[in-house]
Amino acid sequence: MAIVKWATAKYEGLGKDGKGHVSMESGALQDHPYGFNTRFEDKSGTNPEEQIAVAQASCFTMALSMSLSEQGFKKGTLETKAAITLVKDDDGFSISKSEITLDAQVPGMDGADFEKVAVEAKLNCPISKLLNCDITLDITSFKDN
Repeated sequence: MAIVKWATAKYEGLGKDGKGHVSMESGALQDHPYGFNTRFEDKSGTNPEEQIAVAQASCFTMALSMSLSEQGFKKGTLETKAAITLVKDDDGFSISKSEITLDAQVPGMDGADFEKVAVEAKLNCPISKLLNCDITLDITSFKDN
């Protein structure tokens, strides 16, 4: 089985003066602005790192949710933040890290068991497998009720 999802990017003009727009198959983003000024300045729009962060956060959260469900847990709340770090290096720029921060509530689950399942989800969600950088996980809160 293969699932193919797509997105498009269009950039008009070049360099810092160029303006881009991104769209997603789902329509969640449709001709949404992006460019140098949305990536390195405070202009309204999106950027590739933000898009990777939302992919990391949503993929990890869905993988963890599915694992917990498979273990028989039916109720709970998972709130994930992913922070993507873009650094200047000799070749231009690279992404050096994806930091996942998780607040979770899973009634009836042991904290040590939860941490094991969360770490496994971090390692095995498809976006984590795609990224070739340091991916950390900080469970900032966990409640079993």
